[in-house]
Amino acid sequence: MDKEESKVMIQNELYLKNKDKGMLDSLQEKVVSRKLLVFLTATGLMLWASLDPDIWGMIAVCYIGGQSVIDFAKSWKHGG
Repeated sequence: MDKEESKVMIQNELYLKNKDKGMLDSLQEKVVSRKLLVFLTATGLMLWASLDPDIWGMIAVCYIGGQSVIDFAKSWKHGG
């Protein structure tokens, strides 16, 4: 693979030419799942900001449930 092909591949992987998605979004997609990120954020809030465990559970359930509906709608719409 030559240098130009490598450059194009990196630009595509990091969405550098895409105005809707940024480089940080692409890195977050590849490194951490959103569900794990929500779990870690809610856990951090529970530990350091005195978040009630019941509220922690509601945050997790609402996000994971909501994300599941979105994933289902995408797969149903696109037939995947």
